[in-house]
Amino acid sequence: MANVDEGIDFKPETQFKNYNLILTSTTSIFIILISAGWFAIPLLEFLPGMVLIYLAAIVILPLLFIVYWNSLYYRSIVYRLDSSEMSWKRGVWFRHTGIVPYNRITNVDIVQGPLMRFFKISDLMIQTAGYSGQAASEISIKGIDNPEVLRDIILDYVRNKKPEAAVTGGMDHDDYDEQTESEHLLKEVREIRKLLENISKRQ
Repeated sequence: MANVDEGIDFKPETQFKNYNLILTSTTSIFIILISAGWFAIPLLEFLPGMVLIYLAAIVILPLLFIVYWNSLYYRSIVYRLDSSEMSWKRGVWFRHTGIVPYNRITNVDIVQGPLMRFFKISDLMIQTAGYSGQAASEISIKGIDNPEVLRDIILDYVRNKKPEAAVTGGMDHDDYDEQTESEHLLKEVREIRKLLENISKRQ
């Protein structure tokens, strides 16, 4: 993995491009062949000589498009670590961007499937306070060849920040506890005062 410096954009490793191409093309071609098979059956009866040409075109043209799209997709992926937050953006026709403050990060997991292991890359799956308990992570950093190093960098940022509970709406946890305790004490004092006033009136 190349050095990840604060405030500098970084990308997945170059082998992620090949990994994503294989993953995308095999899935797409499988779906295309199943769908094209229904149209190839009538051709076998009326135009049997056209079947191979039809199947070749229906596979090659989408494959060329996927190769072109995959290159654009790889170029669109950008990650950045700043002093207080991490950000990402990706997408060819529809751009997706996101910003995650370090004080909302609760967990950073490393994921590596069999094909990723072949290409010697991994994904970092980052969970935040708002996404805790959900199957999907809020952000994933894809195609990292040394994920432990990047995970430690992110966790170092996280450890220097106070955790932010999602229910407080941005209030620090300590301030939230102090305010809640004060409200309880004030409520109890008012109840005691009301009780004493009632006793005084009865006398």
